[in-house]
Amino acid sequence: MRPEIVGGHSIGELTAAYVAGLWSLEDAAQLVAARGRLMQSLPEGGAMLAVQAAEADVLPLLADLEGRVGLAAVNGPSQVVLSGDRTALEGLEGNLRGESRKVRWLKVSHAFHSPLMDPILDEFRAVAQGLTYETPKLPVVSNVTGELAEPAQLKDPDYWVRHIREAVRFHDGLATLTRFEASTLLELGPDAVLTAMAHDTITDPVAQAGLVVAARKDRPGPDTFLTALAQLHVRGIDVDWTPLYAPVASRARVDLPTYAFQHQSYWLHAPALTGDVTSAGLTDADHPLLGAAVQVAGSDARLFTSLLSVDAHPWLTDHVVADRTLLPGTAFVELAVRAGDEVGCDLLEELILEAPLVLPDDGTGVQLQLWVEEPDDTGRRPFTLHSRRQNDVPDEPWTRHAAGVLTAADPSSARPTATATGLAQWPPAGAVAVETTELYAGFAAAGLGYGPAFQGVQAAWRLGDEVFAEVALADGQRADASAYALHPALLDASLHGLALTTVGDDGTTGARLPFSWTGVTLYATGASALRVRLTPAASGAVSLTLADASGKPVATVDSLVLRALAAGELDAASGTGDDDSLFRVDWTVVSAPAPTTSGPYAVLGTDELGLRAALAATGARRGRRLRRRRVGRGPGRRARVGPGAVGAVGEPGPPRPGGRRRRRAGAGAPSGGARS
Repeated sequence: MRPEIVGGHSIGELTAAYVAGLWSLEDAAQLVAARGRLMQSLPEGGAMLAVQAAEADVLPLLADLEGRVGLAAVNGPSQVVLSGDRTALEGLEGNLRGESRKVRWLKVSHAFHSPLMDPILDEFRAVAQGLTYETPKLPVVSNVTGELAEPAQLKDPDYWVRHIREAVRFHDGLATLTRFEASTLLELGPDAVLTAMAHDTITDPVAQAGLVVAARKDRPGPDTFLTALAQLHVRGIDVDWTPLYAPVASRARVDLPTYAFQHQSYWLHAPALTGDVTSAGLTDADHPLLGAAVQVAGSDARLFTSLLSVDAHPWLTDHVVADRTLLPGTAFVELAVRAGDEVGCDLLEELILEAPLVLPDDGTGVQLQLWVEEPDDTGRRPFTLHSRRQNDVPDEPWTRHAAGVLTAADPSSARPTATATGLAQWPPAGAVAVETTELYAGFAAAGLGYGPAFQGVQAAWRLGDEVFAEVALADGQRADASAYALHPALLDASLHGLALTTVGDDGTTGARLPFSWTGVTLYATGASALRVRLTPAASGAVSLTLADASGKPVATVDSLVLRALAAGELDAASGTGDDDSLFRVDWTVVSAPAPTTSGPYAVLGTDELGLRAALAATGARRGRRLRRRRVGRGPGRRARVGPGAVGAVGEPGPPRPGGRRRRRAGAGAPSGGARS
């Protein structure tokens, strides 16, 4: 491979300068050896402390420690290293931990890039002056300035003396590489240390994919290096593979198969249908959740339409409430903000969520319409959002889910600064870290099933009654962040810190969902990670401030009110019981045959059921007597009285006069027994 631009971190810049052609290999090795020998000759007692803070936050702490402690490295927007006398650093450590900042001692033998390097500078200068310098053939990013180094600057021995003593401006160097559109960065070193630090500076997901590591301390060297070459190759970097096969003559190269790898699927999954809406006289809405935008003729109103489904947006299946896939309330905010952009309104004055929008799990689409009315005399535009399921049911009714007002922000109101957001220092001074390990398990117990796409909380802190959180999109959503004003999954994760407060807690159990948004203003788009500030407001509401990694504002919400999900609310919203069931229970009327009055009827035994009266009411003829020969004899025998007989078996009747007993007919009557 041949690099187009090079840079390094500390001693890595010497390697980069050699690669650029500044020295011969012998001169470069001589300077590196002298550097290491002289540094190790210094007295012990130096130390280095990594601090999670911005450069501007730590410089005031060093004002009284000149000559003892210095800034050794600026590795990221909130990553610095302090270097110098251990005793002085221990005092700083206590102060920094008191501000809830993360600090970590580095495993080093001496305090590099600090005032403790001063005793060796003259001798090192002498070595540097004895080298031969050539004009570099490649641009080199300077650690000393963070900018591209001039050739004359690199050829000056005093530059390399400053390089030992002054801070490593790695963070600024990465920004320079980004400005020069370096799309792929290959780290050559014993591990992925620089790549890990670069992730905090290079936040664009596409650019992060271009961070390639050539070696890792815990993985086999050849495998890792060849993997790095493969990553470079698929990113379009020219790689000469010939040396890989040259040492062994028996190695043979074979062509790949001329057909794609084949997989067999038993289930057909039709892709989400998309097309050119302009062919139907519509305008492309240029948004993932909207399909078309229509300006109504003779009016300044706008209509936005869409077809939403979990097939088209699989990440929505990670937002489950009471076992149903629900369009998050933050998606309504995103849709309203996009509509505001179309009509020149940069303030979402109000948004009321009236009914939840349940997305069918079978991938069936949901037709959506967002109607923005003409502006009134003050420029305010009311809007409503409706949906209905896409099916073959004629005249499927529309459900109104949301209503609100869009308007233009006051032009005299200034954009908040990083200082005004209170998020420039991170975490804020005095904030206490909160454990978030069980946060999403608690949500699940309350009926909120957040999948990976929505599990964005990375860390959280409390400061008084405020909650601060660090949130980020999952890897699968970062590539799409730039297509949204503010990705709904990221904004939803920004609200999860409310579970660490008592805001809006009315004592009810179960899920609480966003209900009313007021004063939503967006300052920047396409964010993939945020710093969040949640502040309690009046009447159980909360206000939000969202910022990027430097504390610059991304969005603010004046007031957000949540409400508990009512029992059965999602059943009604999803239409359960209408067309989801194939079967139902119903009554079938059966006509009874008309009563038959032909033939004689007999009632045997006591008439406990009132059969005589019932038969008489039908006009049936009652027989006078059944003769003995027509009554069955013996147990189990039946009286043969014809098809019209009705019998009631009872207890034996009273004895007849003359001493003969009279029995009622029935099973068990003695043979030759009775008349009845």
